[in-house]
Formats: sequence, C-alpha cells, structure tokens
Amino acid sequence: MWKKKTVSVIFSTYNEKESIRKAIDDIYATGVVDEVVVINNNAASGTDEEVKKTKARLLYETKQGYGWGYRRGLKEAKGDILIMSEPDGTFIAKDILKLLEYSEDFDVVFGTRTTSATIRKDANMGMFLKWGNWFVAKLMQFMFITTPFTDAGCTMRLLNRNAYNKIKKRFDTGDSFFGLEMMLNIITTDLQYIEIPVHYLKRVGVSAVTGSKWKAWKLGWHMIWLVCKFRVKRWGMNKRYKK
Repeated sequence: MWKKKTVSVIFSTYNEKESIRKAIDDIYATGVVDEVVVINNNAASGTDEEVKKTKARLLYETKQGYGWGYRRGLKEAKGDILIMSEPDGTFIAKDILKLLEYSEDFDVVFGTRTTSATIRKDANMGMFLKWGNWFVAKLMQFMFITTPFTDAGCTMRLLNRNAYNKIKKRFDTGDSFFGLEMMLNIITTDLQYIEIPVHYLKRVGVSAVTGSKWKAWKLGWHMIWLVCKFRVKRWGMNKRYKK
C-alpha cells in the first residue's frame, strides 16, 4: 500500500520463464505492492510453475499479443494505483518507488529508457532502438504540443484508477504498439502526466519483438503511422467541436 492507496503491478508474460519468478519476488520486496497480476499470454512451457511459487495472481489471455495481455491485466487488477512493468529482467523493481512518488501530483507517470545514465551494460538499447524511440516520442510531442517525451516504447508506467477508467474504452489494439496507443489516449484526455527516467538492464532471454531488427523496424513505422492517425483524428474532432 502507498499512502493508503492499494497498488497493483501487472506483468504480461510470453517468453520470460527464466526471469519471472525473480521479477515477482523483487516487486513484493519493495513492501508497497498489494498484488502482482501475471497474465499468461500463451507463455513458454513451465512459466506457470514458476509463477505459482510466488504470491502473484495468475490469469490467462489466449489472444496473442503484448497489448492483449496488458489489457487483460489492467482490467483484472484491483489496485487504486496500476503499474505496468515487464518480467524479463530489464527493469528494476525499486524504480516503482519513483513512479509512486510522482503519482502524488500526476495521474500518469511514464518511464523512459533512453536516458544514458540509466542504461546499464549490455541492455538492448543500441542506436537504432534508442533513437527510434526518441524520434517517435518527439514526433508525438511536436504534433500534440505536449510535455517532453523521450521514449515511445517503455512499458514501465503508472496510472491511477481514475486515469484508467477514462481511457479504457478507447483501446483498439492488442498488438505490440498498444503502449503507444495508451500514451496517445492519455495525452488527448484531460489527465496530468509526466515522464521520468527508469533503469534499463540486459534482458533475460530474447524478446519476441526487439530481438529482431526487422520486427523492430516494422513496429517503428507502425508507431509513426499511429501517431499521425491520432493527429488527423484529433483535427477532425476539433472541427466538429467548433460547429
């Protein structure tokens, strides 16, 4: 619990059998988390057994995709404060304390992995991924004249219950660009938000998306298209409001 508010952390898992148990234990070790919700999104064999060795609540989502897993987790989580993270070893559990501190003043707190000082040795944040995420983030910032953003693809983020209730009916995708769609829905809603640096470490195992440069390249172009689509959609909404 954080200042009389319950806290839920959400993991969606596909290929994190070797790291998920430690990730869950580290989250509970912070002493502020009331529940960890793990969504098995057609995960690798043996993942369930690792999760069941912990206090986490295990649920299933058969629709394949990063977004479907997190959408299910957000829907099932019971906390007043909802935190998304990944169980692949790339994030440090104690960074949720930073997110929680900022939650006193903001509805949503986004993490960014592109700050050089917080990128650890051998983390999968080379020039292509770092500047690709930075470019999409700056495109979004420019098009919507919003608060500074430096990372369009960081999973680690916090939103309070009110923020989730305002955006949950706007979700359209369940694919890898769900995180960006969530960001766009947040910045086009009357919510207070900020981005802060979080640590980024070497992944345990291989990512199903960023582990392939070709998949990462396609995802990047889709993210650019999604930002432009939201901008056009917003212009249309503004014209209707003026009539």
